Amino acid sequence: MGRMRWIDTLEAAAAEKLPEAVHRYYRQGSAGGTSVGEATAAWASYRFRPRVLRDVSTIDMSTTVLGTPVNAPVLVAPSTMQRMADPDGEIAMATGVGAAGSVLGVSSNAGTSFADLGETGVPWWLQIYVVRNRTITERMLDAAVPGGARAIVLTVDTPVVGRKEDDGQTVWELAQPGQWLKNLPEGEWSDDDLDKADDLSPDVIGWIADRTGLPVVVKGVLRGDDAKRCADAGAAAVIVSNHGGRQLDGSIATAQALPEVAEALAGTSTEVYVDGGIRRGEHILAALALGARAVFVGRPALWALTVGGSTGVTRLLTDLGDELSHTLRLSGCARPGDLTPDLVIPGEPGLLGARRS
Repeated sequence: MGRMRWIDTLEAAAAEKLPEAVHRYYRQGSAGGTSVGEATAAWASYRFRPRVLRDVSTIDMSTTVLGTPVNAPVLVAPSTMQRMADPDGEIAMATGVGAAGSVLGVSSNAGTSFADLGETGVPWWLQIYVVRNRTITERMLDAAVPGGARAIVLTVDTPVVGRKEDDGQTVWELAQPGQWLKNLPEGEWSDDDLDKADDLSPDVIGWIADRTGLPVVVKGVLRGDDAKRCADAGAAAVIVSNHGGRQLDGSIATAQALPEVAEALAGTSTEVYVDGGIRRGEHILAALALGARAVFVGRPALWALTVGGSTGVTRLLTDLGDELSHTLRLSGCARPGDLTPDLVIPGEPGLLGARRS
């Protein structure tokens, strides 16, 4: 009998250490929780058509994301309130990511300054919300560049924040000064200033690129036509994402959305990434075969940070990389670039819907 995977123990172990409101905030989706509940099952429903009699004696999982080398195509998604998981917050997360040879997404609501993140030497990308008062966004972008950000991840699925149905104390009642919004520019800002901008157009991609001189990654894309609009506007990459099921509940699973987005961007220089519900090497294998260059993990990284600090994050990424290596061998592919869409078919049409031709 095999041992239980460490990743499968993490959430329960984290729940023992976290205040209930924090655990709920990390794990919850919006409204009825339909999308968050379907995410992992959507990846698990895919089936493989492995190749045989291929030389898989040497596996090479290394790749690049926007030119940055990584040991494996598994990156850490941006998330806030990390100082509630570990006192060192994003610094501990960055240390763990760096030891695994990966890239870190950093929330614009982070509890660590961009300058301090830059001193770690770990490659990091800033996730940004454009807010109604553009001065706030401009000053945050201006601070991220000297802090060493290598890309700007523009979140586009949040014209308003998805409705959360909390029962009892919320994370915001527990949050202490310095645990988040460390990079909010000094000033007297109103709630209206900080509300998410709901008037964005593709022009914002070029505006951010021009202001920062950095590649822009558009996060929150679920449709091929939107992906093409982003690419046409200058996006260096898109992340197929439904915000971890935290925005429009009932949004399709990213596993379902990925093939259409990848097809829309085929032949362009715009890279494709995906997040949402990825928990196994087999899920990563499916994502890469269906056109993603890399995947992001979000909640598992928070659980690993809570349970094991920076070393926990490193172990999470290493374990997933080891599983990917194993599945590559079994699929008959020696490197991620050998994976092609014909290796994957939907297993349950009722869940994944009809494949687009």
